[in-house]
Amino acid sequence: MKKNALYAQSGGVTAVINATAGALILEARKNKNIGKVFAAENGILGVLREELIDTSKESLSSIESLSYRPGGVFGSCRFKLKDLEISEKEYERLIEVFKAHNIGYFFYNGGNDSADTAFKVSQIGKKLNYPIQCIAIPKTVDNDLVLTDCCPGFGSAAKYIATSTMEASLDVQSMSETSTKVFILEVMGRHAGWMAASSVLARTSNEDAPHIILLPEVTFNQKDFLALVKQVVAKHGYCVVVVSEGVKNSKGKFLAESDRRDAFGHSQLGGIAPFISELINNKLKMKNHWAVADYLQRSARHIASKVDLEQAQAVGSFAIKYALAGMNGVMPIIVRNKGPKYKWSIEAAPLSKIANLEKKLPKSFISKNGMNVTQKAIDYLMPLIQGESHPPYKNGIPLTKEFKLIKAVKKLPKWK
Repeated sequence: MKKNALYAQSGGVTAVINATAGALILEARKNKNIGKVFAAENGILGVLREELIDTSKESLSSIESLSYRPGGVFGSCRFKLKDLEISEKEYERLIEVFKAHNIGYFFYNGGNDSADTAFKVSQIGKKLNYPIQCIAIPKTVDNDLVLTDCCPGFGSAAKYIATSTMEASLDVQSMSETSTKVFILEVMGRHAGWMAASSVLARTSNEDAPHIILLPEVTFNQKDFLALVKQVVAKHGYCVVVVSEGVKNSKGKFLAESDRRDAFGHSQLGGIAPFISELINNKLKMKNHWAVADYLQRSARHIASKVDLEQAQAVGSFAIKYALAGMNGVMPIIVRNKGPKYKWSIEAAPLSKIANLEKKLPKSFISKNGMNVTQKAIDYLMPLIQGESHPPYKNGIPLTKEFKLIKAVKKLPKWK
């Protein structure tokens, strides 16, 4: 009897995570060795609750439309499985659900914490005596997964950040004589400054905005920062600052840290832009405005990078291929091929070398003063935002299709 597959999304969604799902489902439909593909509603929680969407009920055109739909059509969640010794009942429940629905392949699409969950699931088959192959699929706008050259979702977010920085800077420049002198854009990035660094792609010359990029890899120095803002305004008449949410002070504390924590135990960040704004108000007495890219940066499918879309689809397709080849506990990663032209390929990497590790900006990507990035960073980033893949439009806005999202009949007692 053919084994079924189960796909789940995890963590913050991106402009192209649905494209990964669509490619995975289409690849599975082409193969006679896989039965149905189920999708867990709201990630790993959907597996525990036995809330499994039967994707075979969706039309071919609906699955194909996932390539241009932002968000996570099946729902995502922030829920981290603890070690087997601590949460044995949760793992036993997973196996029960797998058995009940003849699941032989589990695909978990997410970032660092999701890779950890996938690695744990890949190990439980042996311990709990049930054959299950688990493949993690990369996804994160933070671009902080190790081994892979880049992460699906990042290129599109980077394209949005660079474009928004360029457009906002032209706005500020045009009004700077009598109005705003400083504009601050806050972007995502807890420990790695890839998103903030990508704003550099807004420049067409060294004199263009962004003039200052604040990265979590560099300790914030208030005196040096204010001096540079003052210098830039004196030279250009205005200053554009892009700041990562994860910038820390000399004591190692997030400037924007709150008392709230997410389901993964991370401090909830957000609010560094108003902090910087108030600092400029108090110390420099300059009129300024700030904005937070927030969900906009990760959901902007209308301006997605074609390269990013193609890579998102490729990792979905290869996940199926790797599973059918008998692989377990691996992730399809993106490899940058050597040569003058940008080319990439997909390879399998072990989750044991990916889970719970973070890729930060190399020192060679950060300028000497710590408030900008180098040409090496630009050379790395530029290929990732290339090409356009516009969604279809209806009534002036991007079109999204409705999905049936029909769930499989539950066979187990309710999970608590």
